[in-house]
Amino acid sequence: MAAPKKGRRPAGGQSRPGRALALILIAMVALTGGMFWSGHTTPRLGIDLAGGTSITLKAKAEPGQESAVNETNMNTAVGIIERRVNGLGVSEAEVQTQGRENIIVNIPRGTNEKQAREQVGTTAQLYFRPVLAVAAAAPQPVPSASSGSPSASPKPSASASGATVGEKPATPTATASTQGRALTEALKAPTPTPTGSASASSSAPPKATEPPKPSQTPDASTAALEKKFATLNCLDPKQRSAAGQGVKPGEPTVACGKNAIDQWEKYLLGPAEVEGKDVDDAQAAIDQRTGQWIVDMEFTGAGSKKFQSITSKLSQQTEPQNQFAIVLDGEVVSAPRVQTTLSASAQISGSFNQQSAQDLGNILSYGALPLSFETQSVDTVTAALGGDQLEAGLIAGAIGLGLVIIYLVAYYRGLSLIAILSLGVSALLTYVIMSLLGPAIGFALNLPAVCGAIVAIGITADSFIVYFERIRDELREGRTLRPAVERAWPRARRTIMVSDFVSFLAAAVLFIVTVGKVQGFAFTLGLTTLLDVVVVFLFTKPVMTLLARTKFFGDGHPWSGLDPKRLGAKPPLRRSRRATASAAGPVDPKEA
Repeated sequence: MAAPKKGRRPAGGQSRPGRALALILIAMVALTGGMFWSGHTTPRLGIDLAGGTSITLKAKAEPGQESAVNETNMNTAVGIIERRVNGLGVSEAEVQTQGRENIIVNIPRGTNEKQAREQVGTTAQLYFRPVLAVAAAAPQPVPSASSGSPSASPKPSASASGATVGEKPATPTATASTQGRALTEALKAPTPTPTGSASASSSAPPKATEPPKPSQTPDASTAALEKKFATLNCLDPKQRSAAGQGVKPGEPTVACGKNAIDQWEKYLLGPAEVEGKDVDDAQAAIDQRTGQWIVDMEFTGAGSKKFQSITSKLSQQTEPQNQFAIVLDGEVVSAPRVQTTLSASAQISGSFNQQSAQDLGNILSYGALPLSFETQSVDTVTAALGGDQLEAGLIAGAIGLGLVIIYLVAYYRGLSLIAILSLGVSALLTYVIMSLLGPAIGFALNLPAVCGAIVAIGITADSFIVYFERIRDELREGRTLRPAVERAWPRARRTIMVSDFVSFLAAAVLFIVTVGKVQGFAFTLGLTTLLDVVVVFLFTKPVMTLLARTKFFGDGHPWSGLDPKRLGAKPPLRRSRRATASAAGPVDPKEA
């Protein structure tokens, strides 16, 4: 009979459990440190727990254009609604599609909640406005009507736009800002209109002895707009969102936007000349000559006439009056310069990459989408109700955890210590990861997610029970504890993996085929199932291996939960056969 090889580990053996414990300890310290470093030490709560409003919108297409309700248009609408709501300072709003034609908007409780509810269902406002002046984002001294001379010329400033509009792409050039007297002249100048003259020039201020014309009078509204432009701070999110709100299309306004180097600038804009509905189509493309990303625009019949009229006048102006601003919900998304007269089609070129070109194309296309939204439901959860639901969920979880611990202590005695420690490690990892996932991917802990965490307590405890019962089976066969721990692990490991795989598969399918709050339940269930595998492999098994070496567990103390007498252990089968054979003596083969 061949002798066993030296150094060979028993099946399922783990010679160095300290490595696994060190690994999970390092992971716990790193995740906990990351949680405190990020400043998010509590999980982000959903609407049903923190309070707020949940709005369900249903997309409606114009008659004969039902195909407009598609994935691309819905995703564009989601992006615009999210941008609009978050622009009001509701930074944790959630906007997502539900099914094919619904959009769910969750607005957390906050100071701008009412205003956000009012703007959620409104159609996006897209306008093309001529640029009168461009300035740095920070507020400036209010220009005086008497400062400078009537012939003061604009002073150069930083680039306000990295794009050019024309029949052919062109290299971006610098723009200018209008200060002092030039700002007043720009406001008094007659704004080019589709039916106006072919040029847009500034008129001289009226003489004191002559009655000024109405269009040239610097009245209170002009002075107020001039002051608003000078004091506007586009670095302040609240001022940015409020800058162009509540202004009629036919009125001049101020707005904020980012330039080609991603810096905020402020704009003084004239009345809208082209509306979003005048755009027939817009999409990103690659210029075959230069290989750069561009945006191609197509206008409707009426839109072509308007665009041809305004571009013929802007192309004759100096910078920045030769620019037109594409304004979405009061924010300038692009301000290209006009090089020549355009009509039915145009091409915007500049510092585009694929993503920025596609984003601008989607924004321009949305102005022409035959989509409107009607509010299906509005559910408001007060802070008190959300707190009550959170408290109820925590109580339910505490009751479930308490019952599991009572069962473990009563049935497994000393082994329950390992199970409780493992549950504690799993709970800590779950809490830290949920806290980190809030700012990372927008995960919000809602009531169904709490239910998923409660269900996970049973899944985790089931893994411990499987392993403990395998160890007890080995002890009943007459083996000592240390070999029993190692021999039981392969069989228990296989069962645990199969069980957790089924649970994770169910959670994944549920997450994919459902929407809304049910996804919170599926996500939490899947996360805790994965953590169960990590905890059992890197904590429960190594700790069990170490405790098997102690006298309390190794000798089968009655309170260890591994007492051979209480388990009904029998002598080893091989030894009992030998004892029976020696007592009976030799057996005659014939008698056998």
